[in-house]
Amino acid sequence: MVQSTMPPAAASPSPAHRATKKSARTRAREFALQGLYQHLVGKNPADEIDPFTRDLMGFHKADAAHFDALLHGCIQQSAALDAHISQCLDRPLADLSPIEHGVLWIGSYEMLHCLDVPWRAVINECIELAKEFGGTDGHKYVNAVLNSLAPALRAEEVRAHRSSPAAP
Repeated sequence: MVQSTMPPAAASPSPAHRATKKSARTRAREFALQGLYQHLVGKNPADEIDPFTRDLMGFHKADAAHFDALLHGCIQQSAALDAHISQCLDRPLADLSPIEHGVLWIGSYEMLHCLDVPWRAVINECIELAKEFGGTDGHKYVNAVLNSLAPALRAEEVRAHRSSPAAP
């Protein structure tokens, strides 16, 4: 019997291979998060972040229109987004990591303005962003906050989902 000398992790697709399966919108969210991080940490304005981000490797695979909406929309509406987010936090907004803060901006912005994206998809995409870019358990916090925020921002959609027989 021949045993494989390949470690178990090597049997799964490489990160580069998995990356090719990402949707253009998922990529747009990733690039938007990078831009929002620059804004939150470096206080860089959107008009400086935008061209820099567009020059990054792989941007051509992103949904540029969705990137524009997220980056510029989140920065322009940051005070309103923070007001919504703050209502669902168990700590001061200033205590959030810049990654969690940016992911929550993206989630709340999409819930408010991207009505073509179902609320559960918004939450799932944000959880994945937090897993990929954030701290160890940041995705759990993002999940809890966005699940608390959804009934206020997508009341009818959440109510319909929760009243359906198959809803958990």
